[in-house]
Amino acid sequence: MEQIVITLPERFSHVEINDLQKTLSRFKSKSYQGRTVWLDLQNTQQIDSAGAVYLYRCKDEFKKKKIELRWLNASAEVQKTLDLFAPVPPSQIPRKKRNLFEIIGEIGYELAKQFVDSIFLFSNIGFWAFVSFFKPHLRRKGEVSNQGVLIGVNALPIVALIAFLIGFILALQSAAQLRQFGANIFVADLIAIAMVSEMGPLITAILVAGRSGSAITAEIATMKVSEEIDALTVMGVDPIPYLIVPKLYAIIITLPLLTVFANIIGILGGAIIGVTYLDIGFYPFLKEVFSVLRYKEIVTGLVKSLTFSVIILLTATYFGFRVKGGAEGVGRVTTASVVASIFFVIVADSILGLIFYFGEPAF
Repeated sequence: MEQIVITLPERFSHVEINDLQKTLSRFKSKSYQGRTVWLDLQNTQQIDSAGAVYLYRCKDEFKKKKIELRWLNASAEVQKTLDLFAPVPPSQIPRKKRNLFEIIGEIGYELAKQFVDSIFLFSNIGFWAFVSFFKPHLRRKGEVSNQGVLIGVNALPIVALIAFLIGFILALQSAAQLRQFGANIFVADLIAIAMVSEMGPLITAILVAGRSGSAITAEIATMKVSEEIDALTVMGVDPIPYLIVPKLYAIIITLPLLTVFANIIGILGGAIIGVTYLDIGFYPFLKEVFSVLRYKEIVTGLVKSLTFSVIILLTATYFGFRVKGGAEGVGRVTTASVVASIFFVIVADSILGLIFYFGEPAF
């Protein structure tokens, strides 16, 4: 039987792969099953990584067709390159078993590193936010207004819809119980206090975290992956005042305003139930709302919304700068950012609730 020998050129790189591919395609038919195709590397003095990987890939393809592909007469330098890029079977990859102390130490080190990185980043943002307030030229002209539109104005429809439904459903559920005791008018008290001090700030923050927080993380992560952040640094432009500070100003301004808007829409949603289901006049309902609202509830809601805005921005920025990999990494940190933002918002809401209502009499 005739022996099949193919001589490779003096230099075998990604440029010569197409020629070899055309030659080898003739020997992939069933008529060559059980035979061996030899690649003579006697004349080959240089082979690059693409060429070496291609040879191993061809070897696997021939093996699937029950044809053996081998090479011979490789020089020491060429053989060294081939060995370097030879595939390692998964079973031969050494796996070191870690004990409990190594696992705990690795987790502790990673948490400590993330904590230090976050403190450095947050302090850097705080410093530049203070400095940029007195030196507006450090940030892009008109960017605060632009971000205010993206974060606040564009979020008005979804905030209005959700706030209306929350107030509507909250009033509907409570009305069924209160009307049994002839306390229909107290639906207004419940809606006003619940929306202004709790539900309004919380729901608005969760919506902004899912909508705008994810967009901020994706934007920063994409710029990080595409090395635009590094390009700004090379040009002498600090990315914190240039990119982050305008977003911080915008979300601090717009989130409290969105919260006030959500409170009003939520109370109107409850008023619809009061008027249609409980036979309460619109004017008596609003009069009861204004009579029960105190400065404390209003201040509580505004303080919560300001706190939530800072939490959302810092969380989105932190995860955006932590991106690793390509598009998959961007999606991964964006998802993590939304989950973490909502978690921290709820935790902060619980803490602020304890602070504002600690020691308040029950009656």
